[in-house]
Order: sequence, then structure tokens, then C-alpha cells
Amino acid sequence: MATKLVRASVRKNAAMDSTLPAFRTEPAVGRVYATRRIVRSTDVTPSGRLRLDALARYLQTVAEDDVADSGLAEPVVWLVRKCQLRIATLPAMGERVTLRTYCSGTGPRWAEPTTTLASVDGEPSVQATAVWAAVSPVDGRPVSLSGGFAAIYGPSAAGRVASVRLSHPRPDGAATTGNGVSGATPPRDWPLRAADFDTARHVNNAVHWEVVEDELAAANWLPPTAELEYQRAIMPGCVPRLITSRDETETRLWLLDGEQVLASALLIR
Repeated sequence: MATKLVRASVRKNAAMDSTLPAFRTEPAVGRVYATRRIVRSTDVTPSGRLRLDALARYLQTVAEDDVADSGLAEPVVWLVRKCQLRIATLPAMGERVTLRTYCSGTGPRWAEPTTTLASVDGEPSVQATAVWAAVSPVDGRPVSLSGGFAAIYGPSAAGRVASVRLSHPRPDGAATTGNGVSGATPPRDWPLRAADFDTARHVNNAVHWEVVEDELAAANWLPPTAELEYQRAIMPGCVPRLITSRDETETRLWLLDGEQVLASALLIR
């Protein structure tokens, strides 16, 4: 018997609406790159909605395609520092969606793309704002954005300076043990697979969203706002430890290597 797959919607009351970040509108001038995708069976949860780690791969692909289409050819590697998702709905398997991306801010050595995923009828579903740092492929050191980059992507940013600062707190002592604390669970290992590593020889940024999906599956909910911050690259041989803390308004997740925070997530209800 065929199963009807429907979009997963975020439920929120009117009182909450005013506190949620609104979707940004596209710039009046400057470059906006657009492409389309079909949500495939490999991209969805058992219920049929688009997974957040698959969405992260969509975002990475459209960013790479945008640069290739622009003609900008520079020896630069881009590493994500943070990403915020604003979620109205998530499309279901088989849906055709559009992705439209533009540069919404820059810094001396980083850039901020904003990407909106929408249904083919134009209804926005998700908007992602990320900060990517430019580093040298030779030594991994930060490099300045070039004049060529500014010429192509500067007009849409319109002089807006994006912040690269990370704001998530470290887990407190109660969260790191999970013993006797309401909303905290005991830490557990998060094993990595060979397929999690990319050509930069560290864990691809989309894999971190799998941690978020694991939490959402266990709790059976979908946040209107989800943030990830990337503190340190996860290298081969590392076995991250997952810390979780929950309350009525938010869930926080941390991946740790010993006492060092590798990455953190904030899911706002």
C-alpha cells in the first residue's frame, strides 16, 4: 500500500512567532545563484521528510556550484564556522525544490552566504545563513578575500560585515556527567566512519547534522531554529563524546574530544 508523504511543518503559536528570526529577502542588486533539486529517498527520514544532514549537503553543493558558475578560480579552501537554519517546513521525498543563494555579508577572511530552499511554487521552506572562512590549501592558514571575490559577491553583501564570532557556551559540569540532572543524559561516544571524512581529511560539516537528527528522532520534534557551531576539525582517530542538555525551550548538544569542544548545536523550540 502506498504511503502518502507530507511536508514536516514547525508548529508554533502566535506568541512565539515574534521571537523567531524572519527569512531574509534577496538583495535588490548583486549576484543570486539558483538551482533545483529533487528530494530523493537517500535524503529523507523514515517518515519521508528531508533530513538536516542532507540539507547541509544541498547547501554545500549549491555553494560549490555557485563559485564554479561565477568563474572565480582561486586556490582557496572554505571551512564552515557556523550555520543557522530557520525552518518553516521541510519538503518530502519526491518534491522538487529550488535553492537560491547569495552573499549576505563578508569579513576580511570570511564570507556569509544566505540560501533559501523553497517549493517549486515559490513558497519558502528553509533559510540557511552560514559563515565560511577562507584558508590556504597549502598550510591551512586564513587568507584574505581577493579583489575578484569582492567584485563578484560584494554587491549583494552591500558592505554588511558578517560576524565570525562563536557564541555557544561550553557544557557545564552537570551536563558533562548527566547524573541526577533533569534534562541531561549521560555522555556517550559518537563513533565515526571512514565515509564521514572528506578530501580535507576531516569530518565533513554535514555529518554534524546527523547528531542533530539523532536527537530529533528520539524526541520526535522539529525546531523552528537550529544552529551549529564548528570549533575544531574532527580528525581521523578521534572518538567524539556526545553531551546533551534539554529544557522546555531548547536542546543543546556538544561533541567533545576530551575537554575540548569540537562542535555544538542549539535547537530552539
